[in-house]
Amino acid sequence: MNKVLIVLCAAFLFVHTGVCRAGEAASITEARRMASSGQPIVIGSETVFVVKDIKGYQFPPAQFYPHPKAYLAASDTLNDRFALVMVLMVVFEEDALAEGLSRQELAADWSRRLSTAIEGYREKHTLKWIMTGMAKTLLATALLILLLVLLNRGFRRADTTLHEWINRKRLSIHIQSVELVAPERIGGILSGSLGTIRLLLMLILLYGYSHVVLKSFPWTAAFADQILHFVIRPFQVIGEAVWAQIPNLFFVAIIFGLAVYATKLLRIVFTEVEKGVIALKGFYPEWAQPTFRICRILIAVIALVMAFPYIPGSQSPAFKGISIFLGVLFSLGSTSAVSNVLAGYSLIYRRVFKVGDRVKIADFMGDVMEMRLQVTHLRTIKNEEIIVPNSMISSSHVINYSSLARQKGLILHTGVTIGYDTPWRQVHALLLLAAERTPGLLREPKPFILQTSLDDFYVSYELNVYCDTPLKMVEHYSELHKNIQDAFNEYGVQIMSPNYRFDPAKPKVVPKDQWHAAPAEPQEDER
Repeated sequence: MNKVLIVLCAAFLFVHTGVCRAGEAASITEARRMASSGQPIVIGSETVFVVKDIKGYQFPPAQFYPHPKAYLAASDTLNDRFALVMVLMVVFEEDALAEGLSRQELAADWSRRLSTAIEGYREKHTLKWIMTGMAKTLLATALLILLLVLLNRGFRRADTTLHEWINRKRLSIHIQSVELVAPERIGGILSGSLGTIRLLLMLILLYGYSHVVLKSFPWTAAFADQILHFVIRPFQVIGEAVWAQIPNLFFVAIIFGLAVYATKLLRIVFTEVEKGVIALKGFYPEWAQPTFRICRILIAVIALVMAFPYIPGSQSPAFKGISIFLGVLFSLGSTSAVSNVLAGYSLIYRRVFKVGDRVKIADFMGDVMEMRLQVTHLRTIKNEEIIVPNSMISSSHVINYSSLARQKGLILHTGVTIGYDTPWRQVHALLLLAAERTPGLLREPKPFILQTSLDDFYVSYELNVYCDTPLKMVEHYSELHKNIQDAFNEYGVQIMSPNYRFDPAKPKVVPKDQWHAAPAEPQEDER
């Protein structure tokens, strides 16, 4: 409350010291407004009358008038008889014709008005009038402070009572057993309403106080009558502007209404396409949502372009300047974002991978968790999350382990190097035996072995097996390696890549009678 009193006192001092000029400015503004229909005759801050047929009158300040009354003198010409009298104005025949009166009648009317205005002006500038105004100001200030104190205390007590009543009654809004609005929330809403009412009452009191104070002094009387006009004028201007723009606003509303319903219709269509209810030739279901997002953006852009000329203020230089500034800012600051978005759509329509696939992107291998317009989320076999920008994916090589595994199976391959003294047929048999013992591998198509190279001291063998569960490829490799070790150990074949410092005593060859060492068996064409 102390802050409120300090603000009010400061406002009073500011108004009291500076409002004289504001009152004079208000009078000049009003005179200029009336000047559109003639020349206003102003004494102090009051317009006495308006001269329609302007002859260029100049009025001295009323405090310099030698007499409080204006005297009427008839004369066809100005001569020395007026030398001892201050001539306020002269009524010409054109003035009388403009008012539709005779010159004598118009002069008498103007004389009466001038006398009244001069007397009023001189009376309002007496010491008695000013002292009375100061007394009214002090009384109004004391009354304002008292009312503000009472208002603040009353609303504070009302707020406390309201919260106690809500907590005691446990008021809330329910739908069956679901509590939509808690008592604390209701209390906050009602407290906010009380605060708004208190603010309105304080503004009304402040307006009444300002009107009384300004009306008490002759220099600010004209300004007092225009305070309410200053408050209402902005709302009036806004209302007139809105009313003038109603046809354009209807046009904008219709455009955006059509855009909203078109977007809803497209959402329904593409949702059915995604579910497979609607089949489009050459259009894959996973394309449905990305295509819907593109169409939604296009509809919004088209609607904005169509509605832009009808948006209030769109033709103003400020609006155009802001539009240009935002466009430049977007173009400079969103280069990487736009490239990632375009790369994201490119990945979707190229069908590089989809959610759930196991892929290898550059040096990252993992399962695709989520595909967004700017980034792709991967989860590694170590349960790590890797976020890869789409622009990087589009410029890197991608290995998809899952795309062909669904139809033809994924080929897992591993290699061993065995010396030349071990029959290759035995090595083949041992590798096939290890593949047969490994669970999770496909029996059809059958595993196969490739001899990839004949090196200086050993032969390189590669075992290839099929599986349809690429997400378990690491487990399959582990089991396959275990079984290869067990099979070679069972038949006494050492898994080693031999090297020699000098020639062996005996050549490392396999006699023909040992070509089919266990578990190898001769094929039909070898018998």
